[in-house]
Amino acid sequence: MVSSGIAYTALILLVGLERLAELVVSNRNLRWSRQHGGIETGAGHYPAMVLLHSALLVGCLAEVWLLDRPFLPLLGWSMLALVIAAQALRWWCISTLGRQWNTRIVVVPGAGRVTSGPYRYLRHPNYVAVVIEGIALPLVHTAWLTAVTFSVLNAVLLSVRIRSESGALAMLGRA
Repeated sequence: MVSSGIAYTALILLVGLERLAELVVSNRNLRWSRQHGGIETGAGHYPAMVLLHSALLVGCLAEVWLLDRPFLPLLGWSMLALVIAAQALRWWCISTLGRQWNTRIVVVPGAGRVTSGPYRYLRHPNYVAVVIEGIALPLVHTAWLTAVTFSVLNAVLLSVRIRSESGALAMLGRA
């Protein structure tokens, strides 16, 4: 468990660094959006989203180390492949949306709705990446309690977030 636990801890730290990179991009895009008349909606649930996503990373580590969860190769490697696929999808979304991508819900008047890249196939591909990662990242090292808890809470949060996002787009005639 110790060597796989250390490798898993490194994976979680890498995902945490990736999240920080997202925040850098998001904050840069937020400044651009505001300079171009961007309107933010759904700010009330944003702190809950930050807390939930941070808790995912903490929960993964806590469950593995405190409950001595084993690394099961078949499960672990297949879940790691899904984590990597989710990261690829997330960054495809970020690159496709360009300056319109943000961790917050901000719409810029006059900016067209993006229908290329993964948005050609799915209405909310970034949320698909979040759902996959929320299940797969904990299960890389059999942290099933974290996977279930995050998934249930994330489903509630996403229902609020998608309604808020859809309302913001409808308000600007881009739904």
